Amino acid sequence: MSGSGDNGARVTPAFSGEFTATHWSVVLAATEQERPEAAEALETLCRTYWYPLYAYVRRTGHGAEDAEDLVQGFFLHLLRRKILKSVQREGGRFRSFLLATFKHFLSDERDKVRAKKRGGECQFVSWDHDKAEQQFLREPVDIESPDRWFDRRWTLVLLERAMERLCQECMANGNDQRFTQLKGFVSGEKGLPSYAEVATQLGLSQCALKSVIFRLRRRYHELVREEVSQTVADPREVEEELRHLLAVFGGG
Repeated sequence: MSGSGDNGARVTPAFSGEFTATHWSVVLAATEQERPEAAEALETLCRTYWYPLYAYVRRTGHGAEDAEDLVQGFFLHLLRRKILKSVQREGGRFRSFLLATFKHFLSDERDKVRAKKRGGECQFVSWDHDKAEQQFLREPVDIESPDRWFDRRWTLVLLERAMERLCQECMANGNDQRFTQLKGFVSGEKGLPSYAEVATQLGLSQCALKSVIFRLRRRYHELVREEVSQTVADPREVEEELRHLLAVFGGG
C-alpha cells in the first residue's frame, strides 16, 4: 500500500458521519409519490439482502426450489402490491420491515395452490441458485430460531459488503496484494501469523505494520457503519441497529 512517510495504508477519507439520503430513507420518502427512485432503492436493498431471506425460508423447512420461488415471489409481491405505502415514514429498519412482511407473505402463501413458479417469466432479483444452496448447506447446523438465523445472515452480508468495499478501495490505490495479506487482521481471524513475521514479509517495521492495520480496521468500521445507515430511516437508529446486529452475531 502506498502512503506517506510511515508506510501507512492510503484509503478513502473517513466517513463524515453526515446522514444523507440512503437507500431505505429514499424508499420511505418517495413511496407516496411512487417515484422511480424509490423502486430503484428498494431493488438495491433486495439485491443486497436476498440471501438472509433464502436462508430463513430454508430454515423453516422449505426445500431449495420452493425457497427460491418464495423469495422471488415475495420481491414481486413488494413491487406489485405497493406494500411500501403502508410503511411509516417516521423511523423503521429495513431489516425488521423485510422479515415481518416476508412472514406475512409466507402465511398467505400457505393457503394458496401454486400452479406455476412464482413470478412466472419475470425475476425481480437474479442470483446463482446453486451457489446460494451450496452456501446454505455449508452453514452450521444449530438450534437457533429462523428469526435469529435471519439476523445473523443479515449481519454477515453487511460485514462482507463492508470488507468488499475496503478491498475495492485498496485495489484502486494499488494496494490489493497487501490487503490480501492483512485482511485477516482486519476481520479478526484466529490463527494468524505474528506481527513480526508479517512485517518481515511486507518489508515493514512492526510499528509501521500496526499503523497500517489500525487504519484498515478504522476504515472497515466506518464502512460497516455506512452499510447499516443504508438500512435505517433515521440517523438516530444507526447505533442501536449496530448494537443489535453485533450482539446477535457475537452470540449475545
